[in-house]
Amino acid sequence: MTQLRPETSTLAAPLDSHEETEVGSVFVSNYPPFSAWNGDHLDDVHHLLAQEPKTDRELGLYLHIPFCRKRCKFCYFRVYTDKNYDEIGTYLNALATEIETYSDLPAIKGRSPRFIYFGGGTPSYISSTHLRGLVDRIKQRISWEAAEEITFECEPGTLTRTKLEMIREIGVTRLSLGIENFDDDILRLNGRAHLSKEIANTIPWIEEIGFPQLNIDLIAGMVGESWKTWKDTVAKTVDLAPDSVTVYQMELPFNTRFSKSLQEGSLDTELADWDTKRAWHDYAFEKLADTGYEVSSAYTIVKNRAACRFIYRDAVWHGCDLLGTGVASFSHLDGTHFQNVDGWGEYIAATQDGRLPLGRSFTTSPREQLTREFILQLKLGHVEANYFRQKFGADIFETFGDGLAVLEAANMSTRDQDTVRLTRQGLLQVDSLLPHFYSDEYRGLRYT
Repeated sequence: MTQLRPETSTLAAPLDSHEETEVGSVFVSNYPPFSAWNGDHLDDVHHLLAQEPKTDRELGLYLHIPFCRKRCKFCYFRVYTDKNYDEIGTYLNALATEIETYSDLPAIKGRSPRFIYFGGGTPSYISSTHLRGLVDRIKQRISWEAAEEITFECEPGTLTRTKLEMIREIGVTRLSLGIENFDDDILRLNGRAHLSKEIANTIPWIEEIGFPQLNIDLIAGMVGESWKTWKDTVAKTVDLAPDSVTVYQMELPFNTRFSKSLQEGSLDTELADWDTKRAWHDYAFEKLADTGYEVSSAYTIVKNRAACRFIYRDAVWHGCDLLGTGVASFSHLDGTHFQNVDGWGEYIAATQDGRLPLGRSFTTSPREQLTREFILQLKLGHVEANYFRQKFGADIFETFGDGLAVLEAANMSTRDQDTVRLTRQGLLQVDSLLPHFYSDEYRGLRYT
């Protein structure tokens, strides 16, 4: 699912679970909203990168591989479906050059990432030759030896056994397979490139090669979904028994094909409402829990919590430094957020000129950093007050008391001594709850 879903929409205010699915997204991946960022203070980013790190924050590296066989009708990411072998090579050369430039800067030089994440797009779309060349260049400048987790996103139809062997050879520990659904009619209707036979071909190769962790992505509420098709998808997921399953609820951000059709009145397939999508999400968690899985976050359920960690997620939600590389990628460093330019030509030209391809930024205040970590950690289903006392010197029950009271009154959360816990109802709609903790200046803003 890419750089962990950077594009979302406005303040999601209601606690009513019977809302219709409308154009706009509720998934929150950062704070303050991206619409508050601008290009006026990029000099501050360059100044920050020229300084030694002020803290001992962990570092992560994200690489955006923006290529796909097809563009899904619900996709809002920066991806390309029209690039040939040579153009892909040009982009990957630019990506490697960007990373090399960062590796010489004082804020990054000598630091080893705790995690590396290949997102997209479809990282598995590129050839083994391209992948090997990219990794070899990066490893010459940034050591991977200390990386505890290397995640690689895949689409089943782009995989061969040989390519999977290469992916494992470069050190990937967590393979994330974008299945989304097992029903061929639903996959076709939603514009997915793969079909169920390609899933069936791929799984035995993955098992034989032996990746430490296999994650499967599902989407509850794809266009054309029904209780019958969803139950079939969940049953097949249970039979595969991956290490973790991530369930997203279908959204319609502003720049998708489905969104355009809905706005034009030409979408002739009924969309599941939020109440139904949450019920499907809950059903998947329930059936997986019946076979021994444990809920790890609002989206992810794991077979073995001790063995199946998601270091990328937990580090980002606890305020690590993240170096996001590639077109339109997002970074955060010592409390400053910044995003790369989002155009192919701009990105390539900047790297060829020896410049960092920066597009916009935002420097957060201590209060904004506190809020960001609080709302993101709520996605885990629980927040420990002592963590925020030690890190920020803040009492979350005082700082966020009004919002917590709203959630508790609506049966979305409980307080257990020093811990805030979301109820299952709250967990299933957590993103719609988070804006209750926004500062007034960000309430009602469009997210992007």
